[in-house]
Amino acid sequence: MKVKKLRQAEKAREDMQKFELSAKKNGPLRILCLGAHSDDIEIGCGGTMLRLLAEHPASDVRWVVLGSSGRRNGEAAASAKKFLAGAKRRVIDIEGFEDGFFPFCGADLKKFFEKLKKRASPDLIFTHSRHDLHQDHRLVSELTWQTFRDHLILEYEVVKYDGDLGSPNFYVPLSAPVCKKKIDYLMSSFPSQKNRDWFTPDAFLSILRIRGIEARAAEKYAEAFTCRKIVV
Repeated sequence: MKVKKLRQAEKAREDMQKFELSAKKNGPLRILCLGAHSDDIEIGCGGTMLRLLAEHPASDVRWVVLGSSGRRNGEAAASAKKFLAGAKRRVIDIEGFEDGFFPFCGADLKKFFEKLKKRASPDLIFTHSRHDLHQDHRLVSELTWQTFRDHLILEYEVVKYDGDLGSPNFYVPLSAPVCKKKIDYLMSSFPSQKNRDWFTPDAFLSILRIRGIEARAAEKYAEAFTCRKIVV
């Protein structure tokens, strides 16, 4: 009897740890995705977006890439269209802020975010982690929090050379087919990145598997985020 009660208590604790990302009762889920560079959003929350749009096809998504130029503009647009195919409405913004120089054009970026605030009133925002060691990523996170103060913000992670993966506290379990679709889209959309030794299918699958272990995901995979503040 004691063992049975213990298992029931453990099951209750597990249930309480889960949080449902649901569409609003009176309208579609409005999502804002922010990325410093043309593949950041896909790497950080691409699987979660695919899952959300499959579950909530009436969603309205604004997808903002802040730093892109030349060949990568076309890659960014094509990739966003793939990931947002399930959205009822989508707006894709591809801006030309210079890669690696975001902190030095902070005033212009701040103005852009102020304009963005007037165009978008999202229920959910995906942005970079505040602990990301890339200066562009870190500034985008800071500006997100400065601009959107009454929103649910999830900070995603980007695997790279810096070794800055942290300890996330918000997990979205993903199925194996969703993970495969995410990786296939990444590899087919960004040929300009294939010479980078971290831009490989096994690297992307590895972090999904590790986060799946941490989340005890039923299908083994998950994307992970940092959520600084949440109101339930």
